[in-house]
Amino acid sequence: MSAPTVSTPGAEAVPLPAKRRVAQLVMLAFAVLIVMAAYAAVGMGIDQKIPSGMLTYGLGLGGFMLAAYLVLARFAPWADPLILPLVTLINGLGLVMIYRLEVGAGGRGGASATTQLLWTAVGVVVFTVTLIVLRDHRALQRLTYTAGAAGLLLLVSPLLPVLGQEINGARIWIGLAGFTLQPAELAKLALVIFFAGYLVAKRDVLALAGRRLLFIDLPRARDLGPILITWGLSLGVLILQKDLGSSLLIFGTFIAMLYIATQRTSWVLIGILLFVGGAILAGMVFSHVQDRFTVYLNPEDPALYDRVGGSAQLLEGLFGMSQGGILGTGLGQGHPGLIPLAFSDFIFAAIGEELGLTGLMALLMVYGLLVERGLRTSIAARDPFSKLLAGGLSFLLAWQVFIIVGGVTNLIPLTGLVTPFMSQGGSALLANWILIALLVRMSDAARKPPPQAIQDEGLTQVFQR
Repeated sequence: MSAPTVSTPGAEAVPLPAKRRVAQLVMLAFAVLIVMAAYAAVGMGIDQKIPSGMLTYGLGLGGFMLAAYLVLARFAPWADPLILPLVTLINGLGLVMIYRLEVGAGGRGGASATTQLLWTAVGVVVFTVTLIVLRDHRALQRLTYTAGAAGLLLLVSPLLPVLGQEINGARIWIGLAGFTLQPAELAKLALVIFFAGYLVAKRDVLALAGRRLLFIDLPRARDLGPILITWGLSLGVLILQKDLGSSLLIFGTFIAMLYIATQRTSWVLIGILLFVGGAILAGMVFSHVQDRFTVYLNPEDPALYDRVGGSAQLLEGLFGMSQGGILGTGLGQGHPGLIPLAFSDFIFAAIGEELGLTGLMALLMVYGLLVERGLRTSIAARDPFSKLLAGGLSFLLAWQVFIIVGGVTNLIPLTGLVTPFMSQGGSALLANWILIALLVRMSDAARKPPPQAIQDEGLTQVFQR
C-alpha cells in the first residue's frame, strides 16, 4: 500500500510523514522479533530445541499486525506510532506464555495458543473495522444515552435465566451457540462512552462547590445523584453477579472521569468512602463477598486452602513468583502449570516465575508506556468529549492492570479480572482491541495538524524538490 498523501492546489500529492511510518514499521517488526525469540527460548527450555510451530506463530502474529499497520496507515496516518507496537508486544508475550503452558504443562486447564492466536486475528479484524467505520469518534457523543442503555443491558444479561451461566462462582457469563461470552467486557467500553458524554454535558453543575470541610470544597447535596447511582450499580454487580472485579472497575473509572471533568478532589474522597463502606456492608451481609476478604486476610490458613475460591491459587502464584526471584528461572524452565488458571487469571504470576521480578517490571513498564500514550492523547485532544473519553479509556486499562496485579500479589482481594491482551479468552481480548482502536482514532485526530499547516508543509516539500 502506498504512503498516505495530501493534495495541494497547483502541486503534486505530497506524502504524509514517511519517517514516522517507517519508524512505526521498524518498531512493529522489533516487537514480533522479541516474541519469536521468546518462543525459541520456551522450546530450548523445555526440550533443548527450537519449537516446530515457532515460524507459524511468528508469521501469523506478524501478518495480523502488518494488516493492522496497513489499515492504520491508511485510515489513521497521524496516530501515535507507539500504540500498535506496544500492544503487539504484550499480545505476543501472552501467546508465548499460553504456548508454554500448553506444551510444557500438558495444556493445564485448557490452555491453547492456537485458539488464542485465532482470537487475536478476530481482535485485529475488530480493530480494523472500528477504524474504518468510525471516521470521527465525536459521533459517539450523540450516542451517549444509547451507549449507557447498551452497557446496562450487557451488565444484566448474565442474570437472565436462559442465557446466564455461573462459572467459578461468578455469574458473569452468557452462553450462545455453544460459546461462552463475558458481556461485562463490552459493557465497560459502552459505559465509558456514556460517562464521557454525560460528564461533558453536566461538568459545570458537578464542579460547583457546596460547603467547605477543612480544606476541601464538598459538592452540593443535590449533585450527589450520579455518583450514588453508579455506586448502587457497582454494588449490584458485586452482590448479584459475585463480580468484585467489574464492580471495582466500573466505579473506579467513573470516579476518575468525574475528577478529570471537574478537577474536584472531593469527588475522589467521596468515591473512596462510598466504595469502602459498600464493600464492608456487602462483606457483612453476603457470604461470597466475605469469603473474598477472608482469603485475602488469611491466605496461609490451611482451612481455606482447598475451599472453592480458597487460597490455593493465590499461594501457588506467590510461591511461583518467589521461586522466580530477580531474574526468573528462564522461559520453559519453571513450573507455572502448578498454578491454577495460570493461563487466565494468574498469567502474571506464571510470567513472574520464569522471567522474575525484572521481567515483571519490564512488562509493567510496557503497560505504563501504553497508558501514557493514551493520557498524552487526552491532553492533546481539542474537544472536551475527546479528552474525557481518551482519559477514561486510558484509566480503564491502567486500573484493570492494577486490580489484577494487586490481586495476584495479595495487595488487594482477588477479583477474577484477566491481564489485558495476555490472558487466554476472547471476550476481554476483543474488548481491549476495540479500546485500542478508539485510542488510535482519537490520537489521529489530536495529532493531525490543521489543514492549512498540512498544505504549507506540502508546498514546502514540493519547492524543495
